[in-house]
Amino acid sequence: MSDMTLKQSLTADMKASMKGGDKKRLGVIRLVLAAIKQIEVDERIELDDNRVLAVLDKMVKQRRESITQYKDAGRDDLREQEEYEVSILKDFLPEALSDDEIDQMITKAIGDTGAASIKDMGKVMGILKPQMQGRADMGAVSGKIKAQLNA
Repeated sequence: MSDMTLKQSLTADMKASMKGGDKKRLGVIRLVLAAIKQIEVDERIELDDNRVLAVLDKMVKQRRESITQYKDAGRDDLREQEEYEVSILKDFLPEALSDDEIDQMITKAIGDTGAASIKDMGKVMGILKPQMQGRADMGAVSGKIKAQLNA
């Protein structure tokens, strides 16, 4: 996978899933590739790994929100499908950052930007977002930044 782009890995996985008859996995990967294709067609560009990560990240986030809603509604069948999709999407995301790593990165970004208050939140997020894309829940990171800036 080292020389392959994320898009190539997804395509290779799609072919393997087709050959292996794994319809459930195939469905998830086709959703991802369709989302990527949509952006490429709309913007007339070829997505690089960072943009593909952003697509994957967004898809995981949407599914996490659905999982919460389905859990509240007692729809275990739908919740399980979303959880399955998250598990497949995570196969293509880099390893998640630990809380300690996130805290250290936030502290460093605050130091680097000279952020002093909540007003500087955007500067800090601007540095962290590309570094953490697909590796952390940016909503939770945002909360941690606020906590550090308010401390």
